[in-house]
Amino acid sequence: MAEKKKLDSIQLNLLREVADLHGVPEGAYSLRVDGEMYGKNSSENIVIEKKTDKPGIDIYIKAGTKRESVHIPVILSETGLKELVYNDFHIGEGADVLIVAGCGIHNCGVQDSEHSGIHSFFVGKNAKLKYVEKHYGEGDGNGKNVMNPHTIVELDEGAYMEMETTQIKGVDSTKRKTEATLADKATLVVHEKIMTHGEQFAETEFTVALNGEDCGAHVVSRSVAKDNSRQLFISDVVGNARCSGHTECDAIIMDNASVQAIPKIIANNTEASLIHEAAIGKIAGEQLMKLMTLGLDEKQAEEEIINGFLK
Repeated sequence: MAEKKKLDSIQLNLLREVADLHGVPEGAYSLRVDGEMYGKNSSENIVIEKKTDKPGIDIYIKAGTKRESVHIPVILSETGLKELVYNDFHIGEGADVLIVAGCGIHNCGVQDSEHSGIHSFFVGKNAKLKYVEKHYGEGDGNGKNVMNPHTIVELDEGAYMEMETTQIKGVDSTKRKTEATLADKATLVVHEKIMTHGEQFAETEFTVALNGEDCGAHVVSRSVAKDNSRQLFISDVVGNARCSGHTECDAIIMDNASVQAIPKIIANNTEASLIHEAAIGKIAGEQLMKLMTLGLDEKQAEEEIINGFLK
């Protein structure tokens, strides 16, 4: 068997950026590099299987698994690569685990590079899942970095899922779609952070069906739009039972950027409590002045405010 090619410095940097890893991780993991499976490993309680009919993996986490994690980063370092992968996650009843994903693209060519993924989560009864996903792009060519994640979530009775998604550098175009269905007493919490600049475009769409009694969803998007970039936030929350739903879009707009927030909430039950909040505005002048009196110039003051806003 041929020896596996080692990750080069560019690939290792992408791995650090998207998953805070300094090499191939220990424990359960799947690492995809330039359109191919680079390596994978299962543990006693977490089984990872490569799909045979299409690109992607199936991850099975045994019932009752506690305080374990799995890393599934994707990195692209060749220009012109375009891929679509399908990853299915089966979280057993009563498990409590962390999944760290993310995609990094290094594109120094003239062709567009694109990673699109369909991630389906089936979270069992009373299970708890934290899912962390970071998107990052870099390169000095004319080709664009494109990422289009599609996340499908099914939460069983009493299940809890927290999603933390971050995109703050180098992604030219992204369309993120999240669809979730909640059963009795299930909870979905989403924290999204996005920053766009130049001519970049970012669209996020959340569709949540609150079907179970006493289930709830809390979706918060914080974003910064600079230069000529454009952002679109869409939320569609439907309450079909006694439930609670809250979506919040909070954006800072700068330069010639454009930000749109389009909320929709539908109550099909008299005991459904649904709230949407949206705020779009520039950095307040008094915030800048306060920091500038401490010795920062205007640009430094802006960066401090943005970093704190996206923290």
